[in-house]
Amino acid sequence: MIAVKTCGKLYWAGEYAILEPGQLALINDIPIYMRAEIAFYEHYRIYSDMFDFAVDLTPNPDYSLIQETIALVEDFLVYRGQTLQPFSLEIRGKMEREGKKFGLGSSGSVVVLVVKALLALYDVSVDQELLFKLASAVLLKRGDNGSMGDIACIVAEELVLYQSFDRQQVAAWLEEEKLATVLERDWGFSISQVKPALECDFLVGWTKEVAVSSDMVKQINQNINQNFLTSSKETVASLVEALEQGKAEKIIKQVEVASKLLEGLSTDIYTPSLRQLKESSQDLQAVAKSSGAGGGDCGIALSFDEQSTETLKNRWTDLGIELLYQERIGHDDKS
Repeated sequence: MIAVKTCGKLYWAGEYAILEPGQLALINDIPIYMRAEIAFYEHYRIYSDMFDFAVDLTPNPDYSLIQETIALVEDFLVYRGQTLQPFSLEIRGKMEREGKKFGLGSSGSVVVLVVKALLALYDVSVDQELLFKLASAVLLKRGDNGSMGDIACIVAEELVLYQSFDRQQVAAWLEEEKLATVLERDWGFSISQVKPALECDFLVGWTKEVAVSSDMVKQINQNINQNFLTSSKETVASLVEALEQGKAEKIIKQVEVASKLLEGLSTDIYTPSLRQLKESSQDLQAVAKSSGAGGGDCGIALSFDEQSTETLKNRWTDLGIELLYQERIGHDDKS
């Protein structure tokens, strides 16, 4: 039995802009995991704890994402000269509580998880870039409208600066060419690790409101203009620079600019709970904002002294916002 896992992710900045080619986003890995166990078996058996039944490869609407991932990776394995065999695959870790999802990128996480599981089963090692391309190809073939930033972060398992590629172009290649040919092409994305030069607390607050990212994206996409894109790219670049220089005041300022850009894009991004989460950092040596598509799910905060962290956490508790995760950023010993 081979075991693999994938993390969750949350955006620090660059949401919505990242849907356009060449844009930037800063995205952090969250160590809340999905796990898979895989082994060769007498027939195909796929089970996820999202559902109370198992399937084989016969198309099933509940398992379509997993089945389509398997189909694409098997296509890749055949190209690499592998002889396919049936297997048993079990997936656990819902990234939700009491039916309410956290918004940590569970669809991206499950795709990367299945890709990693199959590659491990056949003992095929690939680099980060190819893993990203395989997982992204699955979602592009499905017509997914996401930026693939979640895939970039989940593959890297680091705080990353992601530069987006032209998804329509790559989707067209996938329709017209063999998978192997498309995987060998330069897609024009980049994924680079960001190392903050100061210590701070990174906190994730969960509003317990469920947001459907794809619906939010469709709704808000039409509001994106060149001014927003230019400002967002500059803000993300300035935020990364501030983190790498260890300048707390500049970090706070740039996160606030990123937050205001989202507010200007649509009033639907900040629900009352997310607004309270954000405003809880006022008068503290801290900054908070919505993360991802907005409309519910999670917000993030960066806090630069112990007292601010404790005050912020207490304020969130009073508002019914659950502290989902806390981490000390900027340590060299992050494993």
